[in-house]
Amino acid sequence: MSDRNARNRAPQRRSDPVRRVAYQVIRQVTAEGGYANLALNKALRDARLGGRDAAFCTELVHGTLRWQGTYDAFLARCVSRPLPDLDPELLDVLRLGAHQLLNMRVDSYAAVDEMVTLTRSELGQKRTGLVNAVLRKISQRSLDQWISTTAPRPDEDLLGYLAIAEAHPRWVIEAFDRVLDEGLEDLLVADNEPPRVTLVARPGLSDMDELVDAGAVPTRWSPYGAVLEGGGDPGRIGAVATGRAGVQDEGSQLVAIALASAKVDGDDASWLDLCAGPGGKSALLAALVPDGQLTAVEPLKHRAELVRQNLRAIPGNHKVLIGDGTKPTWPEGSFDRVLADVPCSGLGALRRRPEARWRRTPEDVEELRPLQEALLDSAITSVRSGGVVAYVTCSPHPDETRTVVDAVLGRRDDATLEDARALFPGVPDLGDGPDVQLWPHLHGTDAMYLALIRRS
Repeated sequence: MSDRNARNRAPQRRSDPVRRVAYQVIRQVTAEGGYANLALNKALRDARLGGRDAAFCTELVHGTLRWQGTYDAFLARCVSRPLPDLDPELLDVLRLGAHQLLNMRVDSYAAVDEMVTLTRSELGQKRTGLVNAVLRKISQRSLDQWISTTAPRPDEDLLGYLAIAEAHPRWVIEAFDRVLDEGLEDLLVADNEPPRVTLVARPGLSDMDELVDAGAVPTRWSPYGAVLEGGGDPGRIGAVATGRAGVQDEGSQLVAIALASAKVDGDDASWLDLCAGPGGKSALLAALVPDGQLTAVEPLKHRAELVRQNLRAIPGNHKVLIGDGTKPTWPEGSFDRVLADVPCSGLGALRRRPEARWRRTPEDVEELRPLQEALLDSAITSVRSGGVVAYVTCSPHPDETRTVVDAVLGRRDDATLEDARALFPGVPDLGDGPDVQLWPHLHGTDAMYLALIRRS
């Protein structure tokens, strides 16, 4: 047999299973509208990937999705036809390869070779030539070199430069720039850092010592929060597995604690979470309500079930209602405190939702505003005279925060905006008030917004 025939008949090398899992998760996100965290967690379990393999796969997925727009700008210079004309599955392979070449410590030859092998196994031999050629072009420059040759000059168009250099859509950067006096670039850098796993010890059920004994470190400001250093599966911790503790960003904890800490005269035993799913804030509030009841409202059945699961370990006669928070089924003024954590663009949680920055559009913000206003209006109507409402978003976009609050209060004469900064003791850089905006680059939290409103 000739050497040539032997080579032709030799079995082809199989693709790396970790990269294959990463690619399949990315396809679920980009083609099917899946959520990266949910799809990845399931894929890691199904493939039985743990330790270093799981960490490598996570960075492949999250990093590729996070930097997608920037990589597309580079790839457009290496492909002879417009990127929208490429098959979507082929474009995802190129993005995955670009991330390894530009943002990971992967040898260039190995990265290209592995992606060619992945292409052959997933897409067929015909696609391998293009993948090989394009990724070799990408490998000829560093990330900084690609940015300098692709992005506008920062002294001529700073926001356009940051859109490429820090992988954010320009419209998002423009929205952040409207509410930040300084630190815009620091915020974008923080958005690109993988988030830490933060736990909450639900009061009366667990405590900080238990989480520390499990390897966590107390958070800076939440008395119930702890960071699981080094990551890992929080489900391995007994308190989390039994619902006595949970996974919850420190910013999310702080806004719930702020509502629970606001001064209320008279009765204080009936609290409402108007937009409860998936239930992290509900569980913390239920643990904090003094000898009372939390009512959690959620319109979607499967999310209402998540709320029930989060409340399962909390003592008390707490209720979960499936319903529309804009159409209360309870009498006006039924509650002493109301949380309105309204649906929003999620631009404050881009660290943990890497696909969101490319999936959301300015139209989403505009379309959500009527719902946000209706929910806040309903929340104020649902609270009694002298009671308080916390309007909360996981977005710093001004059209989802103070603009909504001002619009609703401008139509009512029975509610006033109060200074909420004192409800965040020890937390710096809270701004001029009366509302509060947390930031990833200043506080290490999601960009949570809170406005405290008292019904008069």
